[in-house]
Formats: sequence, C-alpha cells, structure tokens
Amino acid sequence: MNSKPRERATDKFDDDDYPAYTMGRAAEMIGATPAFLRAVGEARLIVPLRSEGGHRRYSRYQLRIAARVRELVDQGTPIDAACRIVILEDQLEEARRLNEELRGPVAESNQPEAS
Repeated sequence: MNSKPRERATDKFDDDDYPAYTMGRAAEMIGATPAFLRAVGEARLIVPLRSEGGHRRYSRYQLRIAARVRELVDQGTPIDAACRIVILEDQLEEARRLNEELRGPVAESNQPEAS
C-alpha cells in the first residue's frame, strides 16, 4: 500500500517551476519572439526543459526573468548586458534577503526588555 499522497494534475498550476509553456506561447505571453527566448537561453540566463520531442518548455519563473530582460532590451540595453543585469539584480536580492535574515536575531537581542 502506498502511503504517499497522489499528485493531482491541478497541483502543478501553483508550481512556478513547472515547465508548462511552449516556446510560442511563452513568447506571446511576454510580448517577444521565439528568437528572443532562444537568445536568452543562449546567454544561459534561463535553461528551458526539453520535452520528449525536444521542444523547449518554460516555467512561469523563467518567463518572469525573460520579461525583465525584455524590459531592459526595450530600453536600449543589449541583450547580453540585460542578462548580466538580471543576474546581478537576483544576486543583490538574495544578499539582501540573507542580510535581513541574519540581522533578525541580532536586532531582537539588542531590544531593551519591557518591565
């Protein structure tokens, strides 16, 4: 008897990392072309999953990244520079998150106790 809960198909709707979108649909969703998505992939910013037939599949998380690159490109930034900017933005956000996480216990221990 299997005690592990069975995964439902609808469970994937909330998964930001589930590769649900074809290249054409993904490009349409972010207002770009398939060539743009291929270029972002060649820059190794996002690596789409390949279906059994070899077709690219994108997740919502990957589409948010590609959409940010597209914003920068639309503002005149070359695609390779836009990809580097997005990587640096992501690293900065992670550093801020870690900094805040590490400051939490220190900040709490420096608070005066209520009498």
